[in-house]
Amino acid sequence: MELRQLQYFVTVARHGSFTRAAELLHLSQPGVSAQIRQLERELGHQLLDRSGRTVRPTRVGEAVLPHARAALAAAAAARRAAQEFDGLRHGRVRLGTVAGAALTPPPALGVFPGLATALAAFRQEYPGIDFALAEDSTARMLGDLREGRLDLAVIGLPAAATGRESDDGWTALAGLALHPVLEVPLVALCPADHPLAATDGPLPVAALAGHALVSTPPGTGLRTALERALDEAGATPTVAVEAAAPPQLAELAAHGLGVAVLPDPGAAPGLLVRRLVEPVPRVRIALVWSAERPPEPPTAALLEHLRAAYPGP
Repeated sequence: MELRQLQYFVTVARHGSFTRAAELLHLSQPGVSAQIRQLERELGHQLLDRSGRTVRPTRVGEAVLPHARAALAAAAAARRAAQEFDGLRHGRVRLGTVAGAALTPPPALGVFPGLATALAAFRQEYPGIDFALAEDSTARMLGDLREGRLDLAVIGLPAAATGRESDDGWTALAGLALHPVLEVPLVALCPADHPLAATDGPLPVAALAGHALVSTPPGTGLRTALERALDEAGATPTVAVEAAAPPQLAELAAHGLGVAVLPDPGAAPGLLVRRLVEPVPRVRIALVWSAERPPEPPTAALLEHLRAAYPGP
């Protein structure tokens, strides 16, 4: 009995066709059929019923199938265990981040390393592992994770589902695993001569309605948090200018292009920081990866490192 025979048997049973199995295995149909017949002779039982249009496991085949799958899974695990030694000496991780994400919260929330600092510390421990870094929207990165174009991503966590067709809620995370990193309230940065800068105290989110706003593009965690807070307050946003990174938002607001809504940057020359309430908009950042396939050794090592560096809110 050979592992390849078990693989052929499992593939035919899954797809109900020798032809389809041969296509997926990049083999000839007669070759697949011959190997399965050899397996059946060795076991002394017919494993597949070939009498109908769809090939189905026999009763014996149904009994053998879970053992065949377990043997293949064990063999794959053994290969991964052996590959880990080489994988941690040489490898590459494709890491996506939302635009401007630095994984560095305001000082009031604690002292965390920036993303570049965390990656540099990891590189010292694993000098042979390289990174491919890309900035994109949360929505596109979720698709890239599912399709295997990214190994790990730093996303703005979608808000809770609203039931609308355009919703980017929790259902968007199906099939993915996540580790929450930060939860940061958003504030409004108003130019000193702006009408919203004329009063003291917290600023109700509804007061932003009718004013030009400066925010990140749709699909980013910061924009999602802003839109959800405005929706809860019964207000409609007027985003006049979009920019990728929080520092750009503050600079644009300082030049009078609108009110920027972003995590509190601390010192903001030329701008008045107003705390937002009713409700308090919060942007949530998380590490996300596929839950449907085990990460390669370099990705698993980086994930462990980042989870330790960013223990969560």
